[in-house]
Amino acid sequence: MATIIKALKWLMISIVGLIVLISIGLLVTGNGYIFRGLQLTYLKGEKTANIDDYIDFDNRIIDTSIPILWEKDTNFGAISLTPELQNALDNDQTVAFAFIKDGKLLYENYWQGYSGESHTNSFSMAKTVTTMLYLKAVEEGIIADKNEPITTFLPEYANDKYAQNCTLADLSGMTSGYDWLEDYYLPVNPTAKAYYGNDLVKHMTSRSFIEECGGHFVYSSGDTQLLGIALTRALKPHGYTASSYLEEKFWKPLGMKNEGYWSLDGSKNIEKMYCCLNANALDFAKFGQLLLNGGEWQGKQLLSKEHVEWMVTPNEAAFDVDEPQIYGHSVWTDMDSPVPFYAMLGHLGQRVLVLPEENAIIVRLGKQKGLPTPVEGFHLEPDLGLYVTEVKKIMDNLPAPAE
Repeated sequence: MATIIKALKWLMISIVGLIVLISIGLLVTGNGYIFRGLQLTYLKGEKTANIDDYIDFDNRIIDTSIPILWEKDTNFGAISLTPELQNALDNDQTVAFAFIKDGKLLYENYWQGYSGESHTNSFSMAKTVTTMLYLKAVEEGIIADKNEPITTFLPEYANDKYAQNCTLADLSGMTSGYDWLEDYYLPVNPTAKAYYGNDLVKHMTSRSFIEECGGHFVYSSGDTQLLGIALTRALKPHGYTASSYLEEKFWKPLGMKNEGYWSLDGSKNIEKMYCCLNANALDFAKFGQLLLNGGEWQGKQLLSKEHVEWMVTPNEAAFDVDEPQIYGHSVWTDMDSPVPFYAMLGHLGQRVLVLPEENAIIVRLGKQKGLPTPVEGFHLEPDLGLYVTEVKKIMDNLPAPAE
């Protein structure tokens, strides 16, 4: 018995020693962020980041002023979802779903204890907002040109042979050739380090460019965060952070109902601009409506029509001849589908879908991304084809407006 106890004692000592060595190794190699990642995911019963995790990070507050509420369509409150759509929303742990046509709210609903006041994480839908901000800075002369070389604001890359020819537009269109691994589940990867790490600027600028820019589209949160760093540096001499610039140029003019929260990196110095803008469903919808309106909102041109068209038009040069052109500049595109649309998309199925031919917006927020049977003719994730197809059915069967 004493021998067994002694063996167990040495086993425990060995295990503890191994854990200590691994911990030291992670800290020495700059991977200490893993501890925070584990704390905020697995120890909370999650496998990845979640839509409510803004409470675990420091945030910059984006203040609102006078709310402009959505006008309700005469059919609001009388619409039933199709069984196919309702089943998909239930299975995918949807927390918010709404659609808007002709600028009027047709349908709005919430589940799992969420409401119209709930703030949830945009995840990568924020990429669209980041490009809006950079283009606004171009329009105001803060940045000279949308094709400004990145080295103007990222001098760390002055001697990088590939980065020297890279522009801010390449970052927005994800054709930069930047060294990045896009993964939301592996604990050791640059995306996780960006999300849970301490010094985001150091992390991003320590990575190099590995291909010529202007090539094929490769989805990369790294590209957007580099764009965000460049924008932040451009704005600083003018007294803005990314959040305060968003507040002044878009949030308040759009009449957002609630304040927003943009999560910061561990050093509290910069917004995680590839993700992590937290708002409610109908406030997110206003970004979609702004795109649909060509940058105009209630008589004011918040972003030029030219720049909006540049964002939502597929970047043909970034795709092979026979390949679906699924991305513009920080906007996903499926304009050759049976129901043409473009979109702001985020992790776990955050969606703002814009249907130009229907003059409509769809918003879906939730805890996981659905994987229904793909709808023929659509090229992006399968839930998108289902959402736009089923919502179009509903809109097509609305009663004719009274004359």
